[in-house]
Amino acid sequence: MRATIVAVAAALAFGALAPAGGAKEQRCPKAWVSGWQQLANKVNAPVYCPAWMPNPLDARIGGEWQDIYSIDKDRSYLVSFLYHGDQGTGDVHVNFRGYPGQMAIPRCKTIISVNGTKTRRGTTPCFADAGGTRKAGGIVATVYTVNQDADQWHVLYAWRHDGSLYTVSEHVIRPYTYRQVVRNLDRLLASLVLVQPAR
Repeated sequence: MRATIVAVAAALAFGALAPAGGAKEQRCPKAWVSGWQQLANKVNAPVYCPAWMPNPLDARIGGEWQDIYSIDKDRSYLVSFLYHGDQGTGDVHVNFRGYPGQMAIPRCKTIISVNGTKTRRGTTPCFADAGGTRKAGGIVATVYTVNQDADQWHVLYAWRHDGSLYTVSEHVIRPYTYRQVVRNLDRLLASLVLVQPAR
């Protein structure tokens, strides 16, 4: 009897949580959408707003977890969210990038010290060591595991849409393992909502 009650309660709870008529359409959360809309307007290009973020982050631009908000002269942007854990609990760090009107992987500056006496300056692809693809919501993203600048030590997903390059990345660091970061990125990718600039 008790098992039957538990099974019925579980079925009712699942039914109440499951979307009716198939998959639920993703939306940029109300608390986040204004910041992403303002970003789209500033760069005059579509941007991707996540409908989900790894715990404890949210994606509210200008909110508690925003770390970096940078727009370059070429309209490329970096929006970063960071939780810095206390007492060795680890960090949760997610970056969103967009390169309006640019399809090529950007190049990052490098400085290499040779034998402690010489310095070599150059450039390298900002995202490298491609390792397969991930698909969700009509996006086919390439996975990169050797990345530069704010994406160093991150797993990064990159894709192209309407003549522009976009990325999302997460730092591989406690409390999340590499596998958990990949799961987080898969869920992030599936949650992305395209926000068009106001015309």
